[in-house]
Amino acid sequence: MNIESLQMFCLVVDEGSISQAARLSYVSQPAVTRQIHQLENYYGVLLFDRTDGTMKVTVAGKMLYPYAKTIVHDFKRSKEVIKQAMGEYEITLHLGASFTIGEYLLPSLLGRFKKEIPEMKVTLTIKNTPNVLEDLENDVIDLALVEGLVENESLIVEKFADDELILFCSPEHPWAGKVQMDELLNERMIMRESGSGTRLVVENMLHQHGILEKINGYMELGSTQAIKGAVEAGLGISILPRLTVARELSLGLLKEVDIEGVTIKRNLWLVKKHQRFHKIGVTKFLDFI
Repeated sequence: MNIESLQMFCLVVDEGSISQAARLSYVSQPAVTRQIHQLENYYGVLLFDRTDGTMKVTVAGKMLYPYAKTIVHDFKRSKEVIKQAMGEYEITLHLGASFTIGEYLLPSLLGRFKKEIPEMKVTLTIKNTPNVLEDLENDVIDLALVEGLVENESLIVEKFADDELILFCSPEHPWAGKVQMDELLNERMIMRESGSGTRLVVENMLHQHGILEKINGYMELGSTQAIKGAVEAGLGISILPRLTVARELSLGLLKEVDIEGVTIKRNLWLVKKHQRFHKIGVTKFLDFI
């Protein structure tokens, strides 16, 4: 048994197939199969059930998986620590963020961070919250910054900022300053797609005020930019994070309207894994943020 065999085993489990693991590792399928057989011979048990033309992880394989992930992860960390001690270490940081944070908050934040530590090599992946958290669990990224709900109790979740959602309309709309909640019923609401974290917050607010079922859900769009364009064109109203419409508000392309007695806020979360050893890039970013 060796680290490469454990690493390949984890990859096969993560990808669900030997062929995909082989493709990602740039090796042949027989080479992957040999690595798996070596592990099975070492432990004296089958790690995959290959009956009926499909491949499923056995009970023993499921038991081995978390230990194998930890061993592979710690081995990688050990190499980083030694390189750092020898002065050969490249400071890197792999971040994952959900869409609002990744597209509207992090660009300026990372700009200031890079000015403080110009030698840092930073990469950013933007996905929805569940996929960002999956990348964190699989060690694809070092840290996650999300606005959605984090239900995995094995992860460390810390609030790092507030996010306010606001009602807005086109500059030509007759609304001025402030409206009552029931006035929304007379308007066409343009919302994010079902499953969006932003939409969930908006729907919860409308439900609390008893108008969710009555609201005119005129249009669903899967892009914040598309929603802003539709509202600017006078097709309806919307509620989005202030971060996402700050530029348009400052330029007068959109108009903010307060809802009497209502403030919509949510927390933004920084999520990390329990680690015995943190990368220097992670430590520096945590100190910065």
